[in-house]
Amino acid sequence: MESLVAHSADDIDLTLITDGDGDKTALVGAMQRLDVPARHTWRVCAQQEADDLASSALTRHPNIAAFRFGHPCWRKITDPLLFAAPGAEMVILDPDLYFPNRFRFEPTPATGLLLMHQPPSCLLPHEVVIRAYDQGIKLAHHVDIGVAQARNSFDLDWLDWLIEKLGGKTLPRAMHIEAIVWAALAMREGGGYLDPEHWHCWRNSQWKRLALRLGASGRSVLRVEHFDRMKCFHGGGVAKWWVPEALKAGDLPPATEIREVRSPMPFEELTRQAYESTQRLKALARRMGYYRLVK
Repeated sequence: MESLVAHSADDIDLTLITDGDGDKTALVGAMQRLDVPARHTWRVCAQQEADDLASSALTRHPNIAAFRFGHPCWRKITDPLLFAAPGAEMVILDPDLYFPNRFRFEPTPATGLLLMHQPPSCLLPHEVVIRAYDQGIKLAHHVDIGVAQARNSFDLDWLDWLIEKLGGKTLPRAMHIEAIVWAALAMREGGGYLDPEHWHCWRNSQWKRLALRLGASGRSVLRVEHFDRMKCFHGGGVAKWWVPEALKAGDLPPATEIREVRSPMPFEELTRQAYESTQRLKALARRMGYYRLVK
């Protein structure tokens, strides 16, 4: 939040969606301690406030309404729809983002969806992915949900159908199901990936796993990232804990300004054949003990 409000050249109307009343109180206090420029507006909404909106907005969509009470991450799909006006711009942000330079957001398209790009695929659990393929549902590859941009005009009848086909009220309470739904929305709505150099997702690649296993610090791993070229860094996984340490230690470069707007890259479909090929490679690596080595 500190880097966002300091470095965004766009005036932001920010709605922070959290859980219980205690979380709301803590988050309000944290925001009040930030030096938020007056051109930005912000509010914090607890889940009960979203529940009250959902009780009338989702009466015709019981699967979406039930989906809100699964894993908390799933509410990043459902709850912005409750707070944004119909057709309004939505920029949906994960909490583990860092904005290292002064920037503007990319233009939100009139139709379609913009998502971050992160190889490889993070779609799981396996049985839910297979259920999607069995139902003929197309999924986008390399989807990361650190940032999503769209208009509040999703086809809620289709989204309700999608959630039902994936498992409805019997879906396992697994965080990454959110990524499956975004991947399906991407193929349904169209759009593309935000430029991965400007909107960069940290990837826990094999050499990084081995470096950490051999004793390298998170701060040293972060030093290879090109923060001077980024509008946004998504520190998914363990990297989210390293960014504050690196900032405090002065490891990261000083902020510059990135004015360039780059066109999105088209979504790439993750075919069933490609998905199952990757699963076979992972199973082989598991049998050979690779994941025990780098865990």
